[in-house]
Amino acid sequence: MKKLITYLTVIVIFSTVFSCEDYLEIVPDERPTEEDAFRNPNAALGYLYSCYSYIPKQRSGTSSIDLMTADEIVTAFEHETFAKFPRGEYTASSPVISYWDDLYKGIRQCYIFINNVDAVADLDNSTKTLYKAEANFLIGYYHFLLLRMYGPVVIADQQFDINMSVADYPLRSTYDASIDFIVEKLDEASQDLPLQPVSQSDYGRATSVIAKSVKARMLLYAASPLFNGGGQDMASLYGNFLDDEGNQLISTTYNKEKWKRAADACKEAIDIAGAAGIELYENSTYNSDLPSDPIEKDLRYVFVDKNSSEIIWGETRKETIYDFQFKSTPTVSGFAWNGVGPTLTILESFYTKNGLPISKDPEYNYGNRYNIVDTDLGATMGLNLEREPRFNAWISYHNSYYEVIRGAEKQVLTQYRRNDNYGIQGRSNNYTPTGYLNKKGVAPELVQNQYSVSVNYPWPVIRLGELYLNYAEALIEYGQDFSTAKDYIDKVRTRAGIPTIDEAWNPIGGANDQSTLRDIVRQERTIELYLENHRFWDLRRWQIADQYLNDNLQGMNIQGETDEEFFRVTEVQFPRSFSQRNFLMPIPQSEINKNELLIQNPGY
Repeated sequence: MKKLITYLTVIVIFSTVFSCEDYLEIVPDERPTEEDAFRNPNAALGYLYSCYSYIPKQRSGTSSIDLMTADEIVTAFEHETFAKFPRGEYTASSPVISYWDDLYKGIRQCYIFINNVDAVADLDNSTKTLYKAEANFLIGYYHFLLLRMYGPVVIADQQFDINMSVADYPLRSTYDASIDFIVEKLDEASQDLPLQPVSQSDYGRATSVIAKSVKARMLLYAASPLFNGGGQDMASLYGNFLDDEGNQLISTTYNKEKWKRAADACKEAIDIAGAAGIELYENSTYNSDLPSDPIEKDLRYVFVDKNSSEIIWGETRKETIYDFQFKSTPTVSGFAWNGVGPTLTILESFYTKNGLPISKDPEYNYGNRYNIVDTDLGATMGLNLEREPRFNAWISYHNSYYEVIRGAEKQVLTQYRRNDNYGIQGRSNNYTPTGYLNKKGVAPELVQNQYSVSVNYPWPVIRLGELYLNYAEALIEYGQDFSTAKDYIDKVRTRAGIPTIDEAWNPIGGANDQSTLRDIVRQERTIELYLENHRFWDLRRWQIADQYLNDNLQGMNIQGETDEEFFRVTEVQFPRSFSQRNFLMPIPQSEINKNELLIQNPGY
């Protein structure tokens, strides 16, 4: 590591509230010394906010490692940094997007804060205790982000001397030891964190619900096949992943009890979230005419509504016109970039209106799904019809409406053939590579014809729907209490406007065994958490990423000028590559060069 982590020039951050929005925005305010940073309560609070500034900006496609880099979508922005990940173009010497150095800087800054805050005059003890709990939460959270990317981490359990010799640098701990350290940090922090934000201006700061939810997600990952001996059915990938003393850095032995530990943590997080008043976003009273269907409206606003009852932790930094919403929306006179195209993989993952996979529903015309069908809005493909509300709420297809503001218009009819209004035409950029556009995470009242984002909202780092699915998955994999697992999946399904598992599956043989329920909960995650930074990690932790990320993706023939030409399944000509080493990210070679005892991840 960089002199265990290079000395950080103190950048103090303060909170602001923009456009009367009730969430935290972080902007820099330079202060030259640590002494200045702790000279009074306001300066100390600013320093604490700066500790939050190392949280990755998840909604930014350019710099986010996990937003648009799985198989959910293909974009027209292959020239941007993130696109090197689906192409497999990252190495230890050129890691492209690496959080290693920044996160360790953030951890060090948190320890500096903890070690200095007691000296702040005129700051009462209860506030000091709260601030330390927030810093401890961030130490745990940053270690988790490192663990998720790199596997076993170098545990930073104190503020190390920046002048320490290389021989004294700590080395990578085992994966299980890393987990235990993070659990301890999160549990310690949660004892002194508030259940809910103290005031609206504190939105985005740590709470006990957030700490317990991070812990639950991490333990779910730890129980998953990649980190748990390959699971029940696969071999571990890490038989030769040893440190210099021969310790196995990731266990190669499957331990079923890790699923029980994860299930218990998920239930604890769900219970404390309930005590905090967090609930699924349903029966929306949001002041909007569209979507007109009430279930689709709930789904469209589930986190776009900045007052959503479901958000456990929202990341509050402002969006720009080059971020998620403008990338997704249909172009108009040089505004918006028309380039986030859902793939055939995700399109076929959504259920039918009966809540079954399209290949299993006897009422769905699966064999003819690619046929052209006439509708009131014009010709479209059978695949786009008779689908569940989440498909209609989150996917824009040929001859359907996209809810967005253009002057007096509140929706636009989207057509994607070559010469249509949102087709590729002659452009080399700002087109959908698949003949579809994403609508999820785009506010229906977003004003398009201006160079600013008219609707900002907190990006969902964690929401209750995820916790329910986390809990269900852990119960299913533990092999007990399938009934409760189905109950929690059904909470998500019911909100989505589809029948419960038993209602949907009983007519075709039922869903009562572990293998079937595993398929169901994984498909539910694929649908419900679509484009929320999850699938990049899910495919890896399930140890199946090589089955999905190693082939070019498919959509419609966007060069087709007629319906017959356009509605033809076509491979998108952007290469995709995944190898076994890509299950983990590489530690930057520059860090290995500084400390040759630091073990690199396999394959790099």
